[in-house]
Amino acid sequence: MNRKRILVLSVSAGAGHVRAAQALCAAAQPAFPQLEVTHVDVMDLVSQAFRKLYAGSYIKLVEKLPIAWAWLYQSTDRRSARSTVDQLRRRIQRLNTRKLDDELARIAPDAIVCTHFLPAELLSHRIAKGRATPPVWVQVTDFDVHGLWIHPHLAGYCVANHEIAARVVARGISAEQTFVTGIPIMPQFSHHLSRATCAAELGIDARKTTLLMMSGGAGVGDMQSLAKQLVSLEHDLQVVALTGRSEKLLAALQRLAKAHPARLFPLPFTRTIERVMAAADLAITKPGGLTTSECLAMELPMVVISPIPGQEERNADFLLESGAALKAVDAASLEYKVRLLLEHPERLSVMRECMRAKARPHAAASVLKLVAERL
Repeated sequence: MNRKRILVLSVSAGAGHVRAAQALCAAAQPAFPQLEVTHVDVMDLVSQAFRKLYAGSYIKLVEKLPIAWAWLYQSTDRRSARSTVDQLRRRIQRLNTRKLDDELARIAPDAIVCTHFLPAELLSHRIAKGRATPPVWVQVTDFDVHGLWIHPHLAGYCVANHEIAARVVARGISAEQTFVTGIPIMPQFSHHLSRATCAAELGIDARKTTLLMMSGGAGVGDMQSLAKQLVSLEHDLQVVALTGRSEKLLAALQRLAKAHPARLFPLPFTRTIERVMAAADLAITKPGGLTTSECLAMELPMVVISPIPGQEERNADFLLESGAALKAVDAASLEYKVRLLLEHPERLSVMRECMRAKARPHAAASVLKLVAERL
């Protein structure tokens, strides 16, 4: 079989862009045997200094100076491409990503899918210069679209929902090049999983109401204090707290768990988050595009906290309008919202129904099918 090569380009500035790329690779096998899908993180092709400037600065801004990030997000959304600042930014980016050309020559893809706006912008410029380039597709990874995603000469845009599609068209991309696919998530989020089995794997009681904490954050509280607050509620519940790769946080929550036996269950980084979600009744999380798409697919209602200004605020707006989530603005608000849902479990049922209508668990396969049909 003459397999077609699809190159997926991400940027590790935040985890979502990489996770979307990984989801596209995972969806290719065994559903698309005619495709050979390769993932490359553009940050692996640049110098350490540029990686620190580009990806590191983003993370520092959103964590330490969210107000500055909010200003930057708004100011760059409608900036003219002819502005001196924008022209300088693009030159610096092209200068530091020259190895991307070598990677394109090495892989020789038949099509490219970008899960971040940086490679989309670089490839748009390459096409404008008349350089031979395969069709380039863009996968927007939030329930929002920023101006930095929009570039001419590209084959098409894959977006989360019809509103985002309309906004892409309003920015000058033709309707024929705009497709509602959803945000790519791993195939396992489309599988039915047994709550009892998954709970047993975690060592928790499948019969108890289970809260899944996936983050703390600025303005609401750190995960340790929030976990302490939730396990102190009088309801018959248990809290599963994901600590990621932070050994310090894991150790702190393990100490707290000893004071609250059978109430708090700290977990380190896991590659089977779908199994944790399957055992939960409510997620407490930041509203990242990938995380919320995963929750939607698992029909796991959310209380969203600490959205990053810009894209995560827009994600939260979408979830609230959809009836899939509530929002907590501080620790007191979080406790109130959790109590409300615990005391009125019928509201959780309504939220799950709302999520069913918005979920797109097969988004990754939809994107691959779309790209493959146009090769």
